[in-house]
Amino acid sequence: MNSLFINHKAPSNITINCFGEVLWDCFSSGKRLGGAPLNVCLRLNSLGIKANMISAVGKDTLGNELLNVITEREMNTHFIAVNPDKKTSTVQVTLDKSGSASYEIVADTAWDNIDLTPALIEQVQSSDIFVYGSLVARQETSLNTLKQLINVAQFKVFDVNLRKPHYNIETLIELMQAANFIKLNDDELYEIAYAMGSKFNSLEQNLEFIAEKTNTPYMCVTKGNHGALLKINDKNYYNSGFLIKVVDTVGAGDSFLGSLIYQLCNTTNAQYAVNFACAVGAMVAQSHGATPELSMEEIEQFMNPTS
Repeated sequence: MNSLFINHKAPSNITINCFGEVLWDCFSSGKRLGGAPLNVCLRLNSLGIKANMISAVGKDTLGNELLNVITEREMNTHFIAVNPDKKTSTVQVTLDKSGSASYEIVADTAWDNIDLTPALIEQVQSSDIFVYGSLVARQETSLNTLKQLINVAQFKVFDVNLRKPHYNIETLIELMQAANFIKLNDDELYEIAYAMGSKFNSLEQNLEFIAEKTNTPYMCVTKGNHGALLKINDKNYYNSGFLIKVVDTVGAGDSFLGSLIYQLCNTTNAQYAVNFACAVGAMVAQSHGATPELSMEEIEQFMNPTS
């Protein structure tokens, strides 16, 4: 079959690796599984694409719990290392009245220290797509591992998640230049474009500016409740969002990206792909938790409520 990402492969035969943080999001109501690349990975698996998580947890109770929950979600943990010297990551999440989240991220955790191994190189080299984020680049060990894996990856998806003070513009530009596809939100788009010297004001102009500066053919910017813009080469595809009551926004962008990757592996219809991804992101935002279970039938019904 043909698709926009992978030719002549059914989604069930595609292998994706997601690299970065696995952690516990700590809310006032308790802790939940989290980490942007893990959320992407879980959504891909729920949609039928085999996705593996490359990360690390500590040799502690929180690490054991995290691995157990991932296993319960029917995802393998083979490439999640157990580090006896570093703690499993936790993030304090605060929701405002609109459901938007702010994060307090503990430094120097297990996923900051992901060591490069021959098995990781072989796994990424033999797979179809490699997804990585910006937060994992905050510390030298994991950043060096990431750079080596990028060098052997076939198709690279960079999920920008700016969490102050855990990034710098030089590293971001380097990671963008390595990518085939970049996803970011509108605030991140403007911040990075202006830091790179953009004099433009519109979202489209700044997206084009970054695409040209980084030589990236696939770009996507999410716009909160106003949907998203997907850019493939010189063509733009828009979705204006879905009217929902937001419960919390944690993980909505991650499920958006996982769903978008799934559809871009499954169809040549870019407009349908961005519509589907926006629907899944909206459904997550109107639910508790980053990765609620959503069936294909529920997603289609949400997209077409009168059908």
